[in-house]
Amino acid sequence: MASNTDHLRPNAAASSAAGGPDRRSDDAPVVVRKTENPWRGVARSLIKHPAFIGGGVIFLAFLVMATFAPLLAPHDPSQLGVGPGLTPPGRAHLMGTDDFGRDIWSRVVFGSRISLAVGFLAVAISVTIGTLVGLVAGYNQRKLDSLLMRLMDVLLAFPGLMLALAVAAVMGTGLVSVIIAVGVAGIPNFARIVRSAVMGESEKEYILAARTTGCSTRRILRAHIFPNVTAPVIVMATLYLAFAVLAAASLSFLGVGVQPPTPEWGAMTSAGRHILVVGWWVSTFPGLMIVLFVLSVNVMGDALRDALDSTLRHV
Repeated sequence: MASNTDHLRPNAAASSAAGGPDRRSDDAPVVVRKTENPWRGVARSLIKHPAFIGGGVIFLAFLVMATFAPLLAPHDPSQLGVGPGLTPPGRAHLMGTDDFGRDIWSRVVFGSRISLAVGFLAVAISVTIGTLVGLVAGYNQRKLDSLLMRLMDVLLAFPGLMLALAVAAVMGTGLVSVIIAVGVAGIPNFARIVRSAVMGESEKEYILAARTTGCSTRRILRAHIFPNVTAPVIVMATLYLAFAVLAAASLSFLGVGVQPPTPEWGAMTSAGRHILVVGWWVSTFPGLMIVLFVLSVNVMGDALRDALDSTLRHV
């Protein structure tokens, strides 16, 4: 017959866990589980995302086109009379010729170099300056923050394309002016996003601990805060690349950007708008390149945002 006190006796497992006679030796190996890098999870999510794969293929095609333009273009993009004027697309000229007899395919291929260069350099300007402004303003939430954000508010009062148009008009036409104009137009957006992320990170315990141990402001911003605010910057940079290319093409279309005869997608689209009835291909193919590039980058940016949100949310 069982005793009434049997339920009070610890079992063997409990005795072992409590340090009883069955306790394991201190020399037993301890298994340490490594924390997985969250960016690997992001990469796995992107690989499984069909929209990202589709957009990435198109984006990669544009990069190949820009890199190997001299090999892919059968003619000099500025050479006149390589064929009869306004020749429709065919075997001799894949995308036809313009009213000066220039091969449109060659001009489109070389135009990808200029359009992508403008986009990447403009994004680099926006990310660099905007991130610095956001870091300083978000961490020093005093007079400096108020001054910098009021300046960003002034820039944000203008739509991005209008601000780029105003800067380009002041600086004059040309490739450098377009890059600076589009880059300046994106600074307020990056500054706002980074500032918001920095303000959230600054109140966390690991930042308070770093301050307590005497870490300098520069070290805290560089080593602790900045790595944790890169996710929104990456997503914003990807999406702004599409806007930068579109804005540069718009400025050239309006006549304040890259000037003819330089092969640039926006300038080429503008050059053929007055002959659409007899030569629809002159403007259509450069415009189609703009649409495809912007679409591919936007799709990649949306997929990247979804992957970062779903993966880093659980880290």
